[in-house]
Amino acid sequence: MKKRFWLVGAMAYMLSFSISAQDATALKYGATITAADLEKHLRFIASDELAGRDTGTEGQKMAASYIKDHFEKWGLAGPVDGGYYQVFNLVSNSYPGVSLQVGKNKMQQNKDFIFVGDADMKKSQKAAIVFVGDGSKESLAKVDVKGKLAAVWAIGARTQNIVKDAMEAGAIGVIVTTMEDQTAFDRLAARYAAMTGGRLGFERPTVQEPAFMVSGTQMAAIFGATVDQVKAALGNPASVAPAQATFQVKKQTTTVPTENVLGYLEGTDKKEEVLVLSAHYDHVSPGADGRIIPGADDNGSGTVAVMEIAEAFALAAKDGIKPRRSVLFIALTAEEKGLLGSQYYVENPIFPLENTVNNLNIDMLGRIDNVYKDAEDTNYLYAIGSEMLSSHLKKILDYNNITYTGLNLDYRYDDPADPNRFYFRSDHYNFAKYNIPSIFFFSGLHNDYHTPEDTIDKIEFPLMTTRAQLIFHLAWDLANREKRNPVDGSNNRGDR
Repeated sequence: MKKRFWLVGAMAYMLSFSISAQDATALKYGATITAADLEKHLRFIASDELAGRDTGTEGQKMAASYIKDHFEKWGLAGPVDGGYYQVFNLVSNSYPGVSLQVGKNKMQQNKDFIFVGDADMKKSQKAAIVFVGDGSKESLAKVDVKGKLAAVWAIGARTQNIVKDAMEAGAIGVIVTTMEDQTAFDRLAARYAAMTGGRLGFERPTVQEPAFMVSGTQMAAIFGATVDQVKAALGNPASVAPAQATFQVKKQTTTVPTENVLGYLEGTDKKEEVLVLSAHYDHVSPGADGRIIPGADDNGSGTVAVMEIAEAFALAAKDGIKPRRSVLFIALTAEEKGLLGSQYYVENPIFPLENTVNNLNIDMLGRIDNVYKDAEDTNYLYAIGSEMLSSHLKKILDYNNITYTGLNLDYRYDDPADPNRFYFRSDHYNFAKYNIPSIFFFSGLHNDYHTPEDTIDKIEFPLMTTRAQLIFHLAWDLANREKRNPVDGSNNRGDR
């Protein structure tokens, strides 16, 4: 049997003797975070009744109500003009009339290509397709793209950057390959096909930037070539003969109201300073086959952890033990749509950002990932971003872990150069952009990520409990210590 839970329990048992004199209070309230309570909440949050909690849906609203009721039950204040909801509007942009024909081949949307740009065209347009290699400025300089569709082989690159550079060079649109693997492309295309509600975002004017994503095989077929022939032409893109395309994009826009859910506990002598604990409670819509994607780990686990941590603080407050700093608990919406809930909060903060001392963000806390699944010791947790803005925050985290929980804190993703780009992929990043020292707590990716198999029966509740207790102890420390940890610029990378 793997050393999962007996090690966690034994460590906590031994540590309790050594620290009881130091901080019995923290231990007392940390112990109120239990596997039974986490499971109780998660059974509702990840239930079929909520149908995946996609932003703007009835299931998302039901989850918001459940979280709000929990905050209210335990005496947390509603800080949004006396209420718990920070309501705002997103817009859903759908593109029901996208067509792309190369030569005589009429390509099929969300099968042969995915539309990833923005445009609204009254009539179809014809243009040459020219190959521009990897889309670098050097490659773009080798080919005349003005008035043409630029075809870019940009494996591993970010689509937004590729489209921007090609359009600035004079292209009227872009066909891009960012993944060579056909299976990966097919999986992404299926997700786009399932997005019946359109793409959510903040309202902005339509930008005429038609951009089509294709697989490596499809890119080669556009030019009547093989994948190897396309790769061989990367250094000399002008050697690839142009193709001809006809395309059109039609756009529809609807308004989608949604809400962050906030619970607030006012501090004592340092109440003007605010510690923020967050987790996104939305997930994704049903898959292409109509099956519900319950999001038990992503991010039902983080949501219920924030609820339980909030309850622990509230229980202490009911006993007359309030934190020195104020604590704001936020269940964020629309993370899956591009970190939109956290973006809205930092652009419309309820409490001044200059008084926000830290953000502790939880996104997937309940599983054992592909890295650790075969390990002897699975008593781990990833911590991302702890040294990016403050040299002190990681030290404070390590101290609380050694003192209370004894987890293996894994910092391998604590790097903006991480190819997974995890530092940029959850809600903490919007706080970090405002120089608020932040940590993203994460248990890692697994094969059930964003699939109908991300179910509650696979959650490791005892291990998840210990992880949530660590975050509670860190929050308790940050809320009560004499000085806030400085933004000292030692590794200031929040603007990347």
